[in-house]
Amino acid sequence: MAPQREWFDKDYYRVLGVAATASTKELKSAYRALSRKYHPDANPGDASAEERFKEVSAAYDVVGTPDKRKEYDEVRRSGPTPSGFPGGGGGSPGFPNGGGDLGDILGGLFGGRSRGGARGARGGGPHRGQDLETELHLAFEDAAAGVTTAVHLTSDAVCHDCHGSAAKPGTAAHPCGSCGGHGVVSDNQGLFSFSTPCAACAGRGVTIDDPCPTCRGTGVERRLREVKLRVPAGVDEGQRIRLKGRGGPGRNGGPAGDLYVIAHVARHPLFQRKGIDLTIAVPVTFPEAVLGADIVVPTLTGSPVTIRVPAGTRSGRTFRAKGKGVGTPKGTGDLLVTVEVAVPSKVSSAERKALEAFRAASDGASPREHLGV
Repeated sequence: MAPQREWFDKDYYRVLGVAATASTKELKSAYRALSRKYHPDANPGDASAEERFKEVSAAYDVVGTPDKRKEYDEVRRSGPTPSGFPGGGGGSPGFPNGGGDLGDILGGLFGGRSRGGARGARGGGPHRGQDLETELHLAFEDAAAGVTTAVHLTSDAVCHDCHGSAAKPGTAAHPCGSCGGHGVVSDNQGLFSFSTPCAACAGRGVTIDDPCPTCRGTGVERRLREVKLRVPAGVDEGQRIRLKGRGGPGRNGGPAGDLYVIAHVARHPLFQRKGIDLTIAVPVTFPEAVLGADIVVPTLTGSPVTIRVPAGTRSGRTFRAKGKGVGTPKGTGDLLVTVEVAVPSKVSSAERKALEAFRAASDGASPREHLGV
C-alpha cells in the first residue's frame, strides 16, 4: 500500500503523541524520544517494538518534513470520497488511467509534488532521491577512536522484487507510444510551444502492462533498512555524517539522495571534551600540592601518563599532556589535567596533630592579609 493511501486513516500526530498544531521542535523531540525507546538495537528480538519503531519513523517522515506535512494536512482535511481519494473517478485506485499511483494523483492536486514529497521537473526525466536523516548513539570511546557500525531506519528503498523497474518480475516496461518515451507532449501554438506531462504514461515515459505487485508499480517500497557506516575518529555531539547515495531512491534513473547521520555521544565518567582536547579533574592531597609530587593520570587509550606537580601548586591549576587528546584527520588534541586539592571530611588523631603542628609552625601567617580585615 502506497504511503499516501494511509494518510486518510492514519493519524500520524497521534502516533507521535503530539497535537496537530505541534511545532517542528515538538515533533522532533517526540520522535527522538520514541525512536530511542523502540529502536531495534535497544529491543533485540522484540517484534512489537520493531513494528512500533516503523510506525514512529513513518509518521515522522511525513509530518516531520514541512512540504509533506502541508500536503498531509490538506489531504486529511479533504477526507476520502467514495472512490477512495479526493476528486476520484473511475478506474483502478492503484493505477488510474492504466499507470501511476495515488501519490501521482495527490501530487497533481497539491502542486505537482512527487510521491517522495519533493518538487521535481515535469516529465519523465531523472529525479534525484530525497535526502534522509537519522540518528546514531555512540559510546564516548567509540566517538573518539572511530568505529564501524550500522544505523537502522525505515524509508523508501528500491523494490526488492522488481529492482526499481516497477514492472512485475519477468516482464518489462516499454516506451510510451503517445510521447515516444519523453514523458511530455508538446502543443505548438504558433510562436509558442507548450509542454505538458503525457497523460498516457503520467509523465514517466514508459508504460507498464503488468505492474509489480510488491511496490504497486512505483519501483520503490517502504521497509526497515540497515545501513553500515564508518564513523570517523573524533566525531563530536551533534555532528552530521554524510553518506552519499544512501538516501531515498531516485526516480526514472535519477541518482539516490544522501543519508545524513546525526551523532549523539554518551558522557564519560572521567573525561570531557573541549574541541579535540580532553579534560580531566584529578584530586591531590594537601602535602602533594605543597611539597610537589609525581601523579599518575589515566588516558582515554588506556595507557596512563605521569604528571609532575611542582611544589606550591594551587588547586585548579591545569597541566597539559601533549598528544593524549582526541585524534582526528586534522590533528590530535591534548589531555588537560586540572588538579584539585582534596580536603578530607574526617582526619585521624595523628593527622590532626600533624596539622596543628603545621599551623603552629606557620607563625600566624594568614593567606587573607591582603583583604585588609
